[in-house]
Amino acid sequence: MPLSQFLAPVETFKDNITSALETLRPTTSWERTAGAGQGLDGVLMGGRGFGVAMEALFNYLGSEYGNTFALARVFAFLSGPPDHGAGQLDTRRYGEQYASKGEDADRALLPEQTPFYKDLVSLIWILVFRSIAVNLGNVVLTYILQAAVAVQAGVCVDIFAITNEYTDLASLKFLSIESGGSLFLYSSTDDSTLPQDMYRMLSQPYAFNCVLRLRTSTEFKPGHSYGHFFPDPQYENVQHIICCDSYATYAYDFDYANAVGFSRHAAEQPMLQIAFQYTVVVPPEDFTSPGLGSASRGKHSLKRRLRIRTLQYAAAQNINELYDSVDSEAVLSVLVHKVILASLEQGVREGRMLLHDWLVILTAQYNDTFKHVQFRNGNSITSQIDVEFLQCPQLQRLPRLVFALLRNPLLRFHEEGVHPDYRIYLQCLFSALEPSSLHRAVYPLLTSYSSPDKQAYPRHSLSRAALITSGSPIFLLDVFTTIIVYYSSTSDPSIPFPPPQDCLLRTTINKMKQDRNITPKLIFIRGGQEDATVFENYLIEEQDVDGSGLTSVMGFVSFLEDVTQSVLEYMK
Repeated sequence: MPLSQFLAPVETFKDNITSALETLRPTTSWERTAGAGQGLDGVLMGGRGFGVAMEALFNYLGSEYGNTFALARVFAFLSGPPDHGAGQLDTRRYGEQYASKGEDADRALLPEQTPFYKDLVSLIWILVFRSIAVNLGNVVLTYILQAAVAVQAGVCVDIFAITNEYTDLASLKFLSIESGGSLFLYSSTDDSTLPQDMYRMLSQPYAFNCVLRLRTSTEFKPGHSYGHFFPDPQYENVQHIICCDSYATYAYDFDYANAVGFSRHAAEQPMLQIAFQYTVVVPPEDFTSPGLGSASRGKHSLKRRLRIRTLQYAAAQNINELYDSVDSEAVLSVLVHKVILASLEQGVREGRMLLHDWLVILTAQYNDTFKHVQFRNGNSITSQIDVEFLQCPQLQRLPRLVFALLRNPLLRFHEEGVHPDYRIYLQCLFSALEPSSLHRAVYPLLTSYSSPDKQAYPRHSLSRAALITSGSPIFLLDVFTTIIVYYSSTSDPSIPFPPPQDCLLRTTINKMKQDRNITPKLIFIRGGQEDATVFENYLIEEQDVDGSGLTSVMGFVSFLEDVTQSVLEYMK
């Protein structure tokens, strides 16, 4: 069947589509399991054949049916785990059995249980060298592709999981992250932001069929690369991206090419060159009058573009210059990528230890540089360890960020109540965020207001003490995925709740919502009258955390004391 008959324009058949959707009867997990495999006249009913559907769709979008598409973007909606046919997932691996078997649940639940969905991505990336024709209405463009995707057509998959049961996103995530798509998780349809998220994705411009290449001068070279892309199997430091928008972010770390590093006497400064080749859909230049009808309007066309950025950096001449040039948000971004990778390969516990040890080593090197500690016969004769980096403002945020990251569900343990699907969702989200957004997600921004139209303090520490000492009646907490407006229990009852639409506070909230790629959930809480747990859970500086990951009586101050002891042991 031609694709034109398989699909229906929404504007023409909206009523028919709505009627068809209304005939679907939602089923509970018990009904679906009981009904799976049963049916009339041998027809199976009741199961989620998600893997079969995706495989058939990718094949359908390929050229064997006579159609080649510039880009196919698939929105996949799941209300639970696939439980029928190819790609079905066994959700029994999530449960209490790990306690009885003595297994590490975090290590067992993070890897995929089947390669089916990862292999399905390889179907998307069939690498060929050939010329293809892309037919868009009356416009035919021919160009050379080094990577034709989804059997010579690009397929980007966005997964929307609306479920509160274990769905094994660890297996499903490859469909989205390696095709340039996104993974969304909603616990229910009642208060989800799914419609808004879909609208954002469909309305914002995007590029597709992208190729990203990174080159450096001879003194150094790219190390590990991080992001939702697909590495070229033939060329080093070349990444393919099926689809991306202006929010997409990719990270690299670098290695010296030799032991010399950057020569102080070199004539040329270190160079970095980024080449980004991509395709965009361009509207017609000349639009006719809307009254003439759509048939007379121009057709959209495809444009292949190449952007090259060459950057030159000065090498630090000493350690002080190096410290002064640190961007804490960029450091946090690379740290998050590294701990996610370590968690996937060796478990959450290993990721936590890696992060804690990194801070200890950085603090020890910093204190050694400024000679804060000296040892004689193995004993410290001065032990004024500076764990707050008082002599280097650029480093001062890092201990708090590491502390907050250790408290984040990304690195907390299964036995602490972190659902494995939620951890996978955070891994996919955090690994695609640009540094300032990631900073909000890891260490939320707490602001106070003396009234809905007047800001009191632009930033507070995440502690209950901040609520008391500020004396402000209203607090705004930005967690990136959630925005919370909290009225303290001592606030004047005459202050309007919730804040009116035309006030400064509402304007600030609307600006926050507009500037990000997902729709944050907005929550209003009146302290003393409503449950404030969701707000108080983010006041982490008095909550328990330590480097090993086992909860203790350790808040942020105690955490710094623990780092101090670890630094002394490391420097002996």
